[in-house]
Amino acid sequence: MNPLTKQRISGLFLAAAMLTMTGVAWGAAESCVSCHGDEKKVGPSHLIDLAQYKNTAHAEIADSNFGCRTCHDSVSANHPNDGIKVMATTNCTTCHADVMDEYYKSSHAKNAGCADCHNPHTAYAPTEVSGHDMNAMCANCHENKKMIQKHSEWLPQADLHIESLPCITCHSGSEDYVITMYIVKREEGSRYGDFKTATYDELKQRTGDKDILSLLDANEDKYISLAELRMFNRSADQKDLRLQGMMTPEKITHNFQVLSNRWDCSFCHASGPEAMQTSYIALPAADGTFDRAQVEKGAVLDAMYGTPDFYMLGSTRNPILDKIGLLIVLGGLIMPIGHGSMRFLTRKNRMGKGH
Repeated sequence: MNPLTKQRISGLFLAAAMLTMTGVAWGAAESCVSCHGDEKKVGPSHLIDLAQYKNTAHAEIADSNFGCRTCHDSVSANHPNDGIKVMATTNCTTCHADVMDEYYKSSHAKNAGCADCHNPHTAYAPTEVSGHDMNAMCANCHENKKMIQKHSEWLPQADLHIESLPCITCHSGSEDYVITMYIVKREEGSRYGDFKTATYDELKQRTGDKDILSLLDANEDKYISLAELRMFNRSADQKDLRLQGMMTPEKITHNFQVLSNRWDCSFCHASGPEAMQTSYIALPAADGTFDRAQVEKGAVLDAMYGTPDFYMLGSTRNPILDKIGLLIVLGGLIMPIGHGSMRFLTRKNRMGKGH
């Protein structure tokens, strides 16, 4: 039996044992946060935001007796007075062996561990995290300005590409791409300041008792039509807000690498790619996640009705029009080429005749 198989079997046994524990579940997690939710008691390095944690994937597990001690099982009944340092004695492989197996094979594995990118206390599903937040994880090691300079060596308008794509869109085997739009807000007090992803509090101030989706969803049907997008884009009340689109993957993988087909512009800029058929509006929620509402098809093909900050060149190409255009170009070349060829072939007959 190879070591990885043994590790997985051990992890399954450990997970099963944890599921049968009668110790700490979500109620005990709340007990832990009674101290770890108070910065004055534990300091900023050990502070846990209960409002965020209770909505994470790990907290959902907590409802099945996966509490804090699932990972911190060295905590004794006398903690913190026992003087024992609390360690995360359970590693990610226990539950995520398939992800770890994939990650270990990637070119990224030797450079970073799970905790370098993921905070286990704010573990959200991929669709609950904005593309900007995904890139912020990468920026912890890969400085944005340096990445723009590096990509500019071969990629036209590298800054615009990096703003419109999470790094994992090009640097992983992620699948099922869609266009996700976010509301971005201009910096306060600046007419020409940068736009940044609007926060929940900033948008909530504008909607009051209503859901912030009401900024776009006028009829409150949880579906954004082209007409509703036009109303938002033309609203004088929202002149400091606009939509910014990003091409984001629905299915995320951890096989980080440089993929040769991403050097091919047609990976994104092709006629009618699937990504252009599905789009969403993603808005920040109070717990730090993002909630999505589907947008009518065709939104990202029309800069007036869709998002002014996203237009994928080449997406509206029509093969029939391409052929008609080619015939027009060829027809225009026939006359000069044909005339020049005939003059070249008949040059001897014209010699000495003044033609």
